[in-house]
Amino acid sequence: MSTATKIEWARGDDGTAGATWNPVTGCSEVSEGCDLCYAKTFAERWRGVPGHPFEQGFDIRLWPQRLGLPLRWRKPKRVFVNSMSDLWHEAVPDEFVAAVWTTMFWTSPASRSSSSLSPCHTYQILTKRPGRMRSWLRRWGDRDQRVAWIEAAAERGWCDREDVAAAPGMSGVLPNAWLGVSAESQRWARVRLPLLADTPAVVRFASCEPLLGALDIRSWLGNGLDWVIAGGESGPKARPMHPDWARSLRDQCQAAGVAFFFKQWGAWRPAEAGDAFQRRQAVAFDGPASVGHIGSAAMVRVGKSAAGRRLDGRMWDEFPRPRARAGVAGG
Repeated sequence: MSTATKIEWARGDDGTAGATWNPVTGCSEVSEGCDLCYAKTFAERWRGVPGHPFEQGFDIRLWPQRLGLPLRWRKPKRVFVNSMSDLWHEAVPDEFVAAVWTTMFWTSPASRSSSSLSPCHTYQILTKRPGRMRSWLRRWGDRDQRVAWIEAAAERGWCDREDVAAAPGMSGVLPNAWLGVSAESQRWARVRLPLLADTPAVVRFASCEPLLGALDIRSWLGNGLDWVIAGGESGPKARPMHPDWARSLRDQCQAAGVAFFFKQWGAWRPAEAGDAFQRRQAVAFDGPASVGHIGSAAMVRVGKSAAGRRLDGRMWDEFPRPRARAGVAGG
């Protein structure tokens, strides 16, 4: 059985729910987008509870017993990998990442010549550590390094003899692995997007969520970036997203012919005529107030569900087309 998710950008083309797969849990903060991390908040609620999957809170934990889960799912899915972690965290061993990649290989079109009966899945991997991701993927493309990692994983019980035998012929770039980075601000877009563009992949995407400021990403659209997801922050202390920040990203994507996905407004949405406000003055956004201003935009706190996903009256649910080639910087 898979773990179904309500995450909109993981759903299938037919609208069916996607899945999450967490062979690793736990993480550590690296930038301001992590400040109100939903995964950390959830995990830390269970710290110290004996037998709970998050007994260790949000500390890094490897789950070898979960490595084979996608092999048992009966229908093809879009799979968000490590929704509760970052696969490229420095505490995750290279050979464990290789074991994750091996499962992805067996559920890819690249393995169809094998005896595998598992369906093909599409994996979405998101990171705030694109330097390690780029380095690891480049080394994975080297046959000897790939074999060495899988042999080391087999010694730890994370892979088996069939994996070791298949290692020399595994794809250097998996046709079902979409690689993404978080870009919550212009600062981090400048740091992470060039590294992503230099990483071999059939789809490269940016998750601009929570969107904390205006972004200009035109340099990478269509030149190493195939898909942009934008969204506001949710939760009791959520920071608001100015409507123009989302509009600008949409317009940049449209001009470049790049798929754009608007995930959510988050806890705050733009004020509309007829909104009943508890407060009519500008307020801090880290408290319980129901209305405030960000720049010239009046925002009202209504919660994620009520705020919805419409931007300028319509849904933006565009998905990318995987590249025929999988080089770097637009290759």
